[in-house]
Amino acid sequence: MKNAYQKYKTNSVQTASREKILLMLYEGAIKFTKLAMKGMEEKKIADKGYYIGRAYDIIMELNNTLDHKVGGDISKNLEALYIFMMEQYTKANFKNEMAPLQENLKILENLYSGWQQAIEKIKKEETDNQK
Repeated sequence: MKNAYQKYKTNSVQTASREKILLMLYEGAIKFTKLAMKGMEEKKIADKGYYIGRAYDIIMELNNTLDHKVGGDISKNLEALYIFMMEQYTKANFKNEMAPLQENLKILENLYSGWQQAIEKIKKEETDNQK
């Protein structure tokens, strides 16, 4: 059963649009940040470190895929925000502080919501233009 689920998951990522993949990355970062916070609350240091690492890796990947030629100021601002978030994950991990994780979670949820709205708006405009 696990093998079938893994195949489904792999297939859903491979066939997803760029927009969907972006949202999936944010969903993953949000999930791992929450799990890191849970690990910290439960004093499970290994879990905390593992999930901070997973969230960090997602943010690093988002940062690495920014296209500064196309994105202009938006990509510059996102880069600064991603770097700040990576520093916050590092701080949370080394100093065992919850506040940086909470701050990152707020940022991630805001970015996710913003991208979700932007994608919906673009899709609506494309649909309206096809009529």
